[in-house]
Amino acid sequence: MLGGAGVLLGVSAGTAEAAEVAYATECIPPAISGLPPVQGTTKVEITAPAEAKVGDEVEIVWKFVQAASKNPDILDLDANTVQPTGTLKAAGAQTGDIALQGPRENPPIPKNSDMKLSDMKGKLKLTAPGEVTLTPDAYNINVNKPISTDTKCAPKEAVKQAATIKVTDGGGNSGGTTGGLPTVIPTLPTSVPTGLPTGSSSPSPTESETGGDDGGTGTGGGGGQTDFTGKEVQVPYECKTPIGDKNATSPVQIDARKSGENFDLTVQFKKSVMDSPADIPKDSVKPSMEVALGGADKGTVHVEGPTNSEAIKSGEPIEIPDLTGTYKPGASGESTLSPGVLTIEALGTTTTCTPARSEVSLTLDTTEQASGASGGGSAGGSGGGSAGGSSTSGGLAATGAEDHDALKALGLVAGTALLLGGAVFTFMPRRRTR
Repeated sequence: MLGGAGVLLGVSAGTAEAAEVAYATECIPPAISGLPPVQGTTKVEITAPAEAKVGDEVEIVWKFVQAASKNPDILDLDANTVQPTGTLKAAGAQTGDIALQGPRENPPIPKNSDMKLSDMKGKLKLTAPGEVTLTPDAYNINVNKPISTDTKCAPKEAVKQAATIKVTDGGGNSGGTTGGLPTVIPTLPTSVPTGLPTGSSSPSPTESETGGDDGGTGTGGGGGQTDFTGKEVQVPYECKTPIGDKNATSPVQIDARKSGENFDLTVQFKKSVMDSPADIPKDSVKPSMEVALGGADKGTVHVEGPTNSEAIKSGEPIEIPDLTGTYKPGASGESTLSPGVLTIEALGTTTTCTPARSEVSLTLDTTEQASGASGGGSAGGSGGGSAGGSSTSGGLAATGAEDHDALKALGLVAGTALLLGGAVFTFMPRRRTR
């Protein structure tokens, strides 16, 4: 039996009746998730008083025997993070929509397992004698962690009546046709904002600072030059994500500042930063990269950015810090630096992105240092995760299109924003990397 079965408030009611119905349902995941609609069967049990009088306000309970969709094979859901809301259709002697809502109470729900939804309750003020029928309609499943997302489920066939209340004329005061809880539940945007801000807040060295060097190459020798500006290159990434292989192209630039015989590197993802489409918790996203060395030198240099120091509210600009690290040359001569493998750790997920081809952003004249990079792995130790973290430069991940205004900049893994350094990936379901 249901705990909290339908009761009559204020006056005595007839015995509560519970009836189960099943109906074909289509569930639409959040548009930002990239997941397709889910076809399934909803089974619910509706409990309401068998008899009541005009003027009574009765409580109705919706129990989920089976939700139409499962938790996708992506993320485990924590306890008490899922909340259902829904609508019952009243017909017969009285018509209207009855709003119901359940508490945010659930056990931990592993990925690829049945959703466990709490019982929903709502109230109906009875206004006319006769039979009032109750029929389940659409419902919504909200998950509030790691960010708030909504899955909307609606019937795909005519639904059978689940309960009937026999209403007698008790001479009660007649009020409105329906009562109950508010039906407005905040949802995530289904499209990406336009009018994105452009440019980078990180100042690039002026011509006088760099000695007028152009074309993205630097010279580490005479003239006392210390700042070297790389050229912006379009890097096609092939990414391994928790939901499959994805492709994205991002404009990236590598700059360097000479420090003794070493170089402090800054990697920027250029173009735009978008407004956040949803709340992103503090310390939830951390990007890093292995800058690839070529020419005289070999190996990689680790650079990284700090996690977001503050929570980002929906609608606020996403400010992404530069990726920084130190390059200790392992060979003398002209050494090239190219954007390499990216790793994005976001809200418990890891995405690894490998360039489909190497694109040189910067060339430096280097002098071999003891324990330098040549032939080895990460050069010069750890990246400067907190250095240069005040920059708001970022990048907008592309999908191969030339027109940046047409780009979509949002990709979620089960509602998890994946930030590609300064870029936000657009994930393309069903497209596989070959």
